[in-house]
Amino acid sequence: MERPGGRLVSCHPYAALAAQRLLPVLRTPGADDAVRRTEALLAAGCRVVELTTTTSGWARAVARLAPLADAHGRPAMIGVGTVTAAGQAEAALDAGAAFLVSPYPAPQVRDTAARRGAVFVEGGFTPGEIAAAVRYAGAAKVFPAHLGGPGFIRSLAAVLPAALLLPTGGIRPAEVRDWLDAGAAAVGIGSGLPDDPAELAAVFAELAGPCCAACQGTGR
Repeated sequence: MERPGGRLVSCHPYAALAAQRLLPVLRTPGADDAVRRTEALLAAGCRVVELTTTTSGWARAVARLAPLADAHGRPAMIGVGTVTAAGQAEAALDAGAAFLVSPYPAPQVRDTAARRGAVFVEGGFTPGEIAAAVRYAGAAKVFPAHLGGPGFIRSLAAVLPAALLLPTGGIRPAEVRDWLDAGAAAVGIGSGLPDDPAELAAVFAELAGPCCAACQGTGR
């Protein structure tokens, strides 16, 4: 698979997300802090990280991080979230973003992603919004997830069994297993991950599952 900008990645972001199972969503004051925190996550074996457009200088951070690899030598997949306008989508893809995420339906971003051949996980909360996002790209961000709880994900998964559901918002790390058991493919976490490098690595090692055939063929 080739991401915008021409850099090769070994698998689809959906496969990497489903294998990692926990998606850190970083909202930091500035680009330097976003880079520092992402580098710590990569060193802990986390491959897929979402930055957000609420971070000052976020595009510069994406450009600095996109060429990096995680502790296992796998190319980093740096996504950009809170993408709600076409200009943000263009800037994110130009910086090397592996995927885009919105918190709610964003038709302009959908159009830009389609034109650029980019991966876009569209957000929604109602069943109709989530079903529409899944029809478009097979995945949906469920936000704010804590309002519905794992039971809401279980109900959605029952009627959208092939969907990649990514609940995000108000979820604590200790609750991730409950959401995965309910049918989430991966869970977005905005805060609460440990700062200690060994503890952080243990979190991802405990949750990680096998990725796609391309990754398995290279021992990843």
